[in-house]
Amino acid sequence: MEKIIFLLLLSTCISTTAINAAEVSFTQEDRDRLIRLETKQDEGFKATNQRIDDLRDLVYIVIGGMLGLIGFVLWDRRSALAPAIRKNKELEEREDRLEKILKEYALKEPKLAEVLKSVGLL
Repeated sequence: MEKIIFLLLLSTCISTTAINAAEVSFTQEDRDRLIRLETKQDEGFKATNQRIDDLRDLVYIVIGGMLGLIGFVLWDRRSALAPAIRKNKELEEREDRLEKILKEYALKEPKLAEVLKSVGLL
Protein backbone atom coordinates (compact mmCIF):
# COMPACT_ATOMS: atom_id res chain seq x y z
CA MET A 1 0.00 0.00 0.00
CA GLU A 2 2.79 2.33 0.88
CA LYS A 3 4.51 1.52 -2.37
CA ILE A 4 1.40 2.37 -4.35
CA ILE A 5 1.01 5.73 -2.63
CA PHE A 6 4.69 6.43 -3.14
CA LEU A 7 4.44 5.57 -6.84
CA LEU A 8 1.37 7.76 -7.26
CA LEU A 9 3.13 10.71 -5.62
CA LEU A 10 6.24 10.13 -7.68
CA SER A 11 4.30 9.93 -10.95
CA THR A 12 2.39 13.11 -10.06
CA CYS A 13 5.61 15.00 -9.38
CA ILE A 14 7.23 13.75 -12.57
CA SER A 15 4.22 14.63 -14.72
CA THR A 16 3.98 18.19 -13.33
CA THR A 17 7.70 18.66 -13.82
CA ALA A 18 7.41 17.45 -17.39
CA ILE A 19 4.56 19.87 -18.08
CA ASN A 20 6.50 22.81 -16.62
CA ALA A 21 9.71 21.81 -18.35
CA ALA A 22 8.12 21.75 -21.81
CA GLU A 23 9.63 24.46 -23.94
CA VAL A 24 7.54 27.43 -24.88
CA SER A 25 7.51 27.96 -28.60
CA PHE A 26 8.48 31.66 -28.51
CA THR A 27 10.54 32.48 -31.56
CA GLN A 28 12.51 35.50 -32.68
CA GLU A 29 9.63 36.36 -35.01
CA ASP A 30 7.29 36.54 -32.01
CA ARG A 31 9.70 38.88 -30.24
CA ASP A 32 9.95 41.10 -33.31
CA ARG A 33 6.16 41.19 -33.56
CA LEU A 34 5.90 42.27 -29.90
CA ILE A 35 8.48 45.00 -30.48
CA ARG A 36 6.51 46.28 -33.48
CA LEU A 37 3.29 46.26 -31.43
CA GLU A 38 4.94 48.21 -28.62
CA THR A 39 6.28 50.72 -31.14
CA LYS A 40 2.84 51.20 -32.70
CA GLN A 41 1.29 51.54 -29.27
CA ASP A 42 3.85 54.20 -28.28
CA GLU A 43 3.16 56.09 -31.52
CA GLY A 44 -0.57 55.95 -30.76
CA PHE A 45 0.02 57.37 -27.28
CA LYS A 46 2.15 60.16 -28.73
CA ALA A 47 -0.55 61.03 -31.27
CA THR A 48 -3.21 61.04 -28.53
CA ASN A 49 -1.06 63.28 -26.34
CA GLN A 50 -0.53 65.65 -29.26
CA ARG A 51 -4.29 65.88 -29.83
CA ILE A 52 -4.87 66.58 -26.15
CA ASP A 53 -2.23 69.33 -26.27
CA ASP A 54 -3.94 70.82 -29.34
CA LEU A 55 -7.30 70.77 -27.54
CA ARG A 56 -5.74 72.47 -24.52
CA ASP A 57 -4.32 75.19 -26.76
CA LEU A 58 -7.75 75.65 -28.35
CA VAL A 59 -9.37 75.98 -24.92
CA TYR A 60 -6.80 78.65 -23.98
CA ILE A 61 -7.60 80.55 -27.17
CA VAL A 62 -11.35 80.37 -26.53
CA ILE A 63 -10.95 81.53 -22.91
CA GLY A 64 -8.71 84.40 -24.06
CA GLY A 65 -11.29 85.39 -26.67
CA MET A 66 -14.08 85.38 -24.10
CA LEU A 67 -12.06 87.52 -21.69
CA GLY A 68 -11.23 89.91 -24.52
CA LEU A 69 -14.90 90.13 -25.44
CA ILE A 70 -15.86 90.87 -21.82
CA GLY A 71 -13.22 93.59 -21.69
CA PHE A 72 -14.49 95.10 -24.93
CA VAL A 73 -18.09 95.07 -23.69
CA LEU A 74 -17.12 96.83 -20.47
CA TRP A 75 -15.04 99.41 -22.32
CA ASP A 76 -17.79 100.01 -24.89
CA ARG A 77 -20.44 100.35 -22.22
CA ARG A 78 -18.40 102.91 -20.33
CA SER A 79 -17.59 104.90 -23.47
CA ALA A 80 -21.21 104.74 -24.68
CA LEU A 81 -22.64 105.79 -21.31
CA ALA A 82 -20.26 108.72 -20.80
CA PRO A 83 -22.08 111.09 -23.22
CA ALA A 84 -25.48 110.13 -21.79
CA ILE A 85 -24.28 110.74 -18.24
CA ARG A 86 -22.80 114.09 -19.24
CA LYS A 87 -26.05 115.15 -20.96
CA ASN A 88 -28.12 114.05 -17.94
CA LYS A 89 -25.90 116.09 -15.62
CA GLU A 90 -26.30 119.17 -17.86
CA LEU A 91 -30.09 118.77 -17.86
CA GLU A 92 -30.19 118.42 -14.06
CA GLU A 93 -28.11 121.59 -13.66
CA ARG A 94 -30.40 123.45 -16.05
CA GLU A 95 -33.47 122.23 -14.16
CA ASP A 96 -31.96 123.39 -10.86
CA ARG A 97 -31.25 126.84 -12.31
CA LEU A 98 -34.79 127.17 -13.71
CA GLU A 99 -36.28 126.09 -10.39
CA LYS A 100 -34.14 128.64 -8.55
CA ILE A 101 -35.20 131.39 -10.95
CA LEU A 102 -38.88 130.49 -10.54
CA LYS A 103 -38.59 130.51 -6.75
CA GLU A 104 -36.90 133.91 -6.76
CA TYR A 105 -39.52 135.33 -9.10
CA ALA A 106 -42.28 133.79 -6.96
CA LEU A 107 -41.11 135.99 -4.08
CA LYS A 108 -42.07 139.03 -6.18
CA GLU A 109 -45.21 137.56 -7.79
CA PRO A 110 -47.77 136.08 -5.34
CA LYS A 111 -49.76 134.47 -8.19
CA LEU A 112 -46.71 132.47 -9.28
CA ALA A 113 -46.05 131.52 -5.64
CA GLU A 114 -49.55 130.03 -5.39
CA VAL A 115 -49.07 128.06 -8.59
CA LEU A 116 -45.71 126.73 -7.42
CA LYS A 117 -47.20 125.73 -4.04
CA SER A 118 -50.03 123.88 -5.75
CA VAL A 119 -47.53 121.98 -7.87
CA GLY A 120 -45.28 121.30 -4.88
CA LEU A 121 -42.22 123.23 -5.94
CA LEU A 122 -42.37 125.77 -3.14
